[in-house]
Amino acid sequence: MSRSFIASAHSYGNGVSMDAAGISTSEPAGAWREELRATLSLAWPLILANVTQQVIQATDVLLMGRLGSTPLAAATLALNMTFTFNVLLLGLLIASSPMMATALGQRSNAVRDVRRTFRAGLWLLIIGLPPYWLILWNVGTLMRWLGQAPELAEQGQTFLRAYMWCTAPWLLFQLLRNFVAALERPRIVLWLSLGGIALNALLSWSLIFGHFGLPALGLVGGGVGSTITWVALCGALIVVVRRDRQFRRFHLFGNWWRFDGQRTLAMTKLGGPIGITMALEMGVFALAAYFMGWIGAPAVAAHAVALQIAALTFMVPLGLGQAATVRVGLALGRKDEAGITRAGWTAWIMGVGFMGSMALVMWAVPHWMVTLFLADVAANALTIELAISFLKVAAAFQLVDGAQVIGAGMLRGLHDTRWPLFFALFGYWGVGLGIGSWLAFGADWKGVGIWVGLASGLAVVAVLMLARWNLRDRIGLTRLAHD
Repeated sequence: MSRSFIASAHSYGNGVSMDAAGISTSEPAGAWREELRATLSLAWPLILANVTQQVIQATDVLLMGRLGSTPLAAATLALNMTFTFNVLLLGLLIASSPMMATALGQRSNAVRDVRRTFRAGLWLLIIGLPPYWLILWNVGTLMRWLGQAPELAEQGQTFLRAYMWCTAPWLLFQLLRNFVAALERPRIVLWLSLGGIALNALLSWSLIFGHFGLPALGLVGGGVGSTITWVALCGALIVVVRRDRQFRRFHLFGNWWRFDGQRTLAMTKLGGPIGITMALEMGVFALAAYFMGWIGAPAVAAHAVALQIAALTFMVPLGLGQAATVRVGLALGRKDEAGITRAGWTAWIMGVGFMGSMALVMWAVPHWMVTLFLADVAANALTIELAISFLKVAAAFQLVDGAQVIGAGMLRGLHDTRWPLFFALFGYWGVGLGIGSWLAFGADWKGVGIWVGLASGLAVVAVLMLARWNLRDRIGLTRLAHD
């Protein structure tokens, strides 16, 4: 992807000159400094909360890796199935973020409007979770249908039947997190997530290997530990929003049983494309894991390790993208066109810059990073070698991965979710999966070919997201700012 902004020759009709990327060339530098300050203030707790939540998962991967390559591969395949369905529901809830931010920016009836949106999110969970759990309970059958070895399918289902129950508190935690982030107080989520790392590490270590008098449950212990951790974190955040003076005035859980069909439908229309977009991306990575399963268990385990490392760095642009959604949404609500521009580009430049530095780190010390997750012993030699080769490709797609996720966040702030869905379908499944499968099995690049395909798909989506952002005024995405 070009590292320069994609040109879009348009003006905003407000006497402020713009360069080809739509960035003001005459606004006071102080306005950009203030936006940088506001974005960092909002983003850094979100970023660290993302990292800490990812570390909770990484801890489970690290501990299950000590059980051997086969248990790790089984749990990885099961988790990839979970993530794909998780993000379908998560996408619906993510819609609450721009909806709440825009309501707060408009100020009129903000308390009632935010409460209606939160209540709609609760009902989407109530409706969506039962069929989701039914799928997860039978994930072993799905794994066998996808050509996985019976041993991997059996162990994966055993793990997931213990792990699946954490999805309800995890999703409710994300909905509550969107609320506190819209009020620009995300630090609460950070402190809770930091506590969750310690709690999950202690529980999973004790239950997987049998410490402190607890039984050694193996993979099941990892699932039970994660479930207890997320119940505790969600419960703690509920207590905070019910007791904190700024939060409790919204009465989030007041009359929650009253179904608001109009708001639930609006949230579904906005969040449905977000969920499908995220599922398309996650689905490609999940299918990549199953392709690895056709290559062999060491390839699956290596893929899990490389993806875990890449996912940790991804948390930074993800947090900046979440901050961009809130900042752009607030500017849209108050009809601040220049603020929309500053909010989007500030997050994008910071995120892409960070991912460039992470690419250099991955390329420089891949062996050290991989052996944090896999013991450097002869039995793991092949898995480590494969993971290093995958990680070098991951280093190459850091820039485009950051660019696409922040671009998606910028567009969500403008309530634009349908075209990003088409971009994801074309980029991830058309380009990414097509190139990856051909290189892996046609050109015999095996696992490296799959990762090159993933990188190609991300690059295409990044370019399309950025092009649409640059055309935002011409195609009417900022219409509310003009009204």
